[in-house]
Amino acid sequence: MNIPDYDAPTQMVKPLERNTRFVDAVMTVPKGSLFPMCGMNLAFDRELIGPALYFGLMGEGQPIGRYDDMWAGWCAKVITDHLGLGCKTGLPYVWHSKASNPFVNLRKEYKGIFWQEEIVPFFQSLQLSKTSTTAEECYVELAEKVRKGLGHIDPYFDKLADGMVAWIEAWKQLNPKSA
Repeated sequence: MNIPDYDAPTQMVKPLERNTRFVDAVMTVPKGSLFPMCGMNLAFDRELIGPALYFGLMGEGQPIGRYDDMWAGWCAKVITDHLGLGCKTGLPYVWHSKASNPFVNLRKEYKGIFWQEEIVPFFQSLQLSKTSTTAEECYVELAEKVRKGLGHIDPYFDKLADGMVAWIEAWKQLNPKSA
């Protein structure tokens, strides 16, 4: 509610827009569809999909920013679809009261705006193997597909694939399976 969390170009053309309408709805995101997940207000089943919610490499020294939650959402959605799990969007709401600077955001987002032209089709056409039956297995397989399918765009994607694998290794260490 209140100030939308828009990308920089949208924020620049709609600086005074506010979300004041409460919609009492929860929707299932259809299988095969992606959505712009927002990490500000997020709930998930830690056992089923937690390993797939790595927010990627963002911050100082990275070539893009502000795509961390969308990246996690795209990865998680492809994996939930593969595993036959559902994905919902909608309630509850949070009050967002601080608009970020769209010019600062544009500096963080500009490469991602162009890269999305390849990233989104990559995720839309992604197929995981039948041998990947857990979120961890799917995520490691996805990391290799990111390296092969997106690595040509920028060396960032090779580092991101490495980060994805390291995330799963850490996840397994911190969340050992009970015998």
